[in-house]
Amino acid sequence: MKDKRWQAFFILHQRGARPPRLDSSVILLAQVVLSSMLCVLPFLVAGCHHREVAALRVGNGAEPQDLDPHVVTGIPEHRIISTLFEGLVDCDPGDLHVIPAVAESWSVSEDGKQYVFHLRADAAWSNGDPVTADDFVYAWRRILTPTLGAQYAQMLYCLKNARAYNEGKLKNFGEVGARALDDRTLEVTLDNATPYFLSMQIHFTWYPVHRATLERFGAIDTRNSKWTRPGNLVGNGAYLLNRWVPNNFIEVVKNELYWNAKKVRQQRIVFVPMDNALTEERSFRTGELHLTENVPLLKVPAYRRDQPELIHLDPYFGSYFYRLNVTRPPLNDVRVRRALSMALDRDTLVTHVLTGGQRPARTITVPGGVAGYTCDTGIDYNVAEARRLLAEAGFPDGRGFPGVEILYNTSENHKIIAEAIQDMWKTNLNISAGLLNQDWKVYLASQRSMDFSIARASWIGDYADPNTFLECFLSDNGNNNTGWASPAYDALLAEAAHTLDPSARLDRLREAERILLEEAPVIPIYYYTRVYLKSPAVKGWQSNILGYVSFKDLYVEEAAR
Repeated sequence: MKDKRWQAFFILHQRGARPPRLDSSVILLAQVVLSSMLCVLPFLVAGCHHREVAALRVGNGAEPQDLDPHVVTGIPEHRIISTLFEGLVDCDPGDLHVIPAVAESWSVSEDGKQYVFHLRADAAWSNGDPVTADDFVYAWRRILTPTLGAQYAQMLYCLKNARAYNEGKLKNFGEVGARALDDRTLEVTLDNATPYFLSMQIHFTWYPVHRATLERFGAIDTRNSKWTRPGNLVGNGAYLLNRWVPNNFIEVVKNELYWNAKKVRQQRIVFVPMDNALTEERSFRTGELHLTENVPLLKVPAYRRDQPELIHLDPYFGSYFYRLNVTRPPLNDVRVRRALSMALDRDTLVTHVLTGGQRPARTITVPGGVAGYTCDTGIDYNVAEARRLLAEAGFPDGRGFPGVEILYNTSENHKIIAEAIQDMWKTNLNISAGLLNQDWKVYLASQRSMDFSIARASWIGDYADPNTFLECFLSDNGNNNTGWASPAYDALLAEAAHTLDPSARLDRLREAERILLEEAPVIPIYYYTRVYLKSPAVKGWQSNILGYVSFKDLYVEEAAR
């Protein structure tokens, strides 16, 4: 501990054959009824005093923004959507190697720019329709449609002409690199060789959607329509959307038309939104949850000491950071931004507040091993330099500083971190920072509309490559949300995308990250570990650095009574 005052502060915080075609609504209703009967029937036979077969109950963090794979951006949404939809390929949850999904096989050209996917004959939508190559082409056209305003549209920019179409410079989607050769053959042409292209396919932005269902409730660019509601949603994943009670729970049930349904053992999964980590932990202790999204910071040491079999601290390809709105004074001054970053004692933060194996972050990308990339520069804790920069910006010893506000989504953990940073800025720079918490949907809207000064943020890699972090801060990326733009940064990432030599490509990415860290539109805070609680009753679980959960492989095995 570097200072008794810090010590006092942190001590205060220590607490087979396709069925005949029927009307989609009839099939959906039949599947839900069948799934419910399968859940209840064994217990009717055994005696009515038994409860319904156990659902896998999962703490899901926040209430989902939506279940539309083309308009959402967060992990709470991804987790549920991954049960309802499936892409061309999946990945093994143990080592993340790519495995077949809707596509049973594929081929790649020698230059790495063209893929041909062969879709399996038994891939079906939950209403009985076959999943076709056209379903993927339509879905990708939708997310790239400019008027939809999808924040993740940039993820598809590796497709030939995708960027031009999304920016409205190209009107004919037929010139974009996605073409159905026939119902079961999809040809994909890339703008340049993309080594992580297949890995990206597990992300919801690439999932197909059922065109007839979507357009029954709106146009291709309609947001927030009713197509994602129970009884309406037609998916191609291992589960069906059964019930959704906002701010209470979302229940999915096994999809008997899923091509690999025979390997799905769990009949029901219930996702419970809980943005209060203390409530979530209490629900786990009482047996109401099998898996948590978080663990209260103050309870991590006790679990590690007394119940290590329940708590998990997994390596995680993610960074926790603060976004700065560089369009607002005084954050429009790079000297102020760098001073705020240099004034944070990240070592103390991870050691005495987080206590879950996290590492202090000097960069945005996570160092060490992924694609062989580590940035060779970073932000260091340097109070003297931070004070000098603040004085040079016109605020000696903090005098005249107008104050800033830290926005975070409702969570006790985020609050504790914000309070620690608030105290560091007061102690080291003599400046004040207010705190503002908002629920998940409002918090996301505030970031999109740039209605904040400083906002808590994080990024978990969508695929195992440093580009997944750096592309977020391109000047036109929908996830930037800082107001910062650098033509030099954009140019380096564009060069990297067209550089075939792996070593030279990573050099371009390092140059770009140096610019990002020097201009400081973001403040790196720590590199994640994934800290969560898991019941021994959950079987089939495998952890990985992306935090990818294959729910179709999980099942609950309750102890005999």
